[in-house]
Amino acid sequence: MASIIPNFRLRRLQPLTKFRSTLPPLHLHRSSSSIALPVASSSYEDSEEPQSNTNTLSTTTSTTAIEEPHRKNKSKKPKPFFPKRGETLELVCESLAFKGKGLCKVEETGYVVMCDRALPGERFVGRVTRKKNNYSEVTKVKTLSPHRDMVEAPCEYALQCGGCRTQNLLYEAQVKAKEEQVRDLVIHVGKFSYKDPEFENVMKPIVPCDTQFHYRNKMEFSFGPKRWLPKEQLADKSEDANVFSLGLHAPGFFDKVLNVDKCFLQSEPANKVLAAVQDCWRNPELGLSPYDCRSHTGFLKHLTIRSGRDVETREPQLMVNFVTSSYKPELLKPLVDKLAVFPEVVSIMNNINTAVGNTSVGEQEYTLYGKATITEILRELAFEISANSFFQTNAHQAEILYKLVEDCAGLKGDGSEIVLDLFCGTGTIGLTLAKKVKHVYGYEVVPEAIADARRNAKLNGVHNATFIQGDLNKISESFGNDFQKPDIVISDPNRPGMHTNLIKYLLKLKAPRIVYVSCNPATCARDLDLLCHGSVEQKLQGCYRLKSIQPVDMFPHTPHIECVCLLELC
Repeated sequence: MASIIPNFRLRRLQPLTKFRSTLPPLHLHRSSSSIALPVASSSYEDSEEPQSNTNTLSTTTSTTAIEEPHRKNKSKKPKPFFPKRGETLELVCESLAFKGKGLCKVEETGYVVMCDRALPGERFVGRVTRKKNNYSEVTKVKTLSPHRDMVEAPCEYALQCGGCRTQNLLYEAQVKAKEEQVRDLVIHVGKFSYKDPEFENVMKPIVPCDTQFHYRNKMEFSFGPKRWLPKEQLADKSEDANVFSLGLHAPGFFDKVLNVDKCFLQSEPANKVLAAVQDCWRNPELGLSPYDCRSHTGFLKHLTIRSGRDVETREPQLMVNFVTSSYKPELLKPLVDKLAVFPEVVSIMNNINTAVGNTSVGEQEYTLYGKATITEILRELAFEISANSFFQTNAHQAEILYKLVEDCAGLKGDGSEIVLDLFCGTGTIGLTLAKKVKHVYGYEVVPEAIADARRNAKLNGVHNATFIQGDLNKISESFGNDFQKPDIVISDPNRPGMHTNLIKYLLKLKAPRIVYVSCNPATCARDLDLLCHGSVEQKLQGCYRLKSIQPVDMFPHTPHIECVCLLELC
């Protein structure tokens, strides 16, 4: 299947207000100084906010007080630099910081404040909930005037659900903000000087996604004993919270589930399956109970719906996976019978998870209907996907991402090169390159992923790929003895990035090219700094030059950003 390349041209916007000042192009050596960039915390505050007088704004609020005559000549008391917990502030969101939080500044002092769900240009009242080292976090109390580039969110859950935080922000503004976030992190965390004119050639414009809805091929929903309701619905009692729930976790809560009947991120066939389950699972006659993660009782934990395509017909395929606390197939039979009538449903699985935690991966797996896998096509290769396999959740945009990886690899095409594929997962990147190289060696810590990679190699007739299970965070001195010195290293780590031991190995290996694929630009920038500039404290001597950074928007309406970086040996 030929890869479909979207039209990358976007409507030109007025530049968003930036946290940093406008920066000229940047030199690819280490900057002589660095600026601390506040990064949004990954944790959320409870909605049960600190009690304070919400009618009283802090000293940042522009109000005109009428002073008593005998106080007119007294000097005003200096305003505190650090807002106190529980204090209310009137703020204006200047830009979106990494992880999608709104970056604001206290007007009189310039003190940085971060707010979840605040968008650029929005003026609002926020209450301080947390104090960090060099900034504070606030919870939005009331919007005074809306943000710039506002659009109407098509999803009714957009303002409550934690999945799509920026649906009500124009898409062109979303990708512009993501591009600026990557640039800021590369400068401030990666410590690349902005005075080198080559930086504009290194920092590529973001590749947008031409499909902004229904792009996810995997969605995981949770069962809950009670519905989580927004405050306004609790106040007017329009809905009963004491009803079983199936949907997505409310932001910041592991035990509260927002009931969802339709999700704009998954495909329409997947939404039909969700609606069918919602239609019957609460029927008392079925005897089904949602799992309560506090009392550790109940049966149904999660519902996962995966989408794929038939290799021959390219028609959609669906896998439905019920994660339960025990194996009781007789309880699931009415649901299985109801879903089996959908022509797209080719697999219904049951993962058994007896642990008290919230994970959806089971200790045992049973096939209740159909087969144990579905298939997807990526860059003319077929991939089998099991219930717990890792696979790119946006297959359409993955076509573009993997084409960028191949372009960065700069393959000769004569079958002479060795590729080392680190964090290979199910082997998707390595297998797409295998037919143009001499051999691919893939490493991955998850045994099931390695089994999938080997099966996918066999399925596609690829015989020059070797996949090895091992923890790349715990490599020993003998690592590298199992393969020839690579010409190209592909590294696609998870969000924490690469361990220092692995970076030390790569600096010692000195492969001619490294293609770094990142789902977290903050840890990516940190690793680029070590590979290019080294570290005196960690006794690392950098030996690579950063040639390009290509942001890719894989997940519209979310704060997530993918990057493809090319490094060449100096």
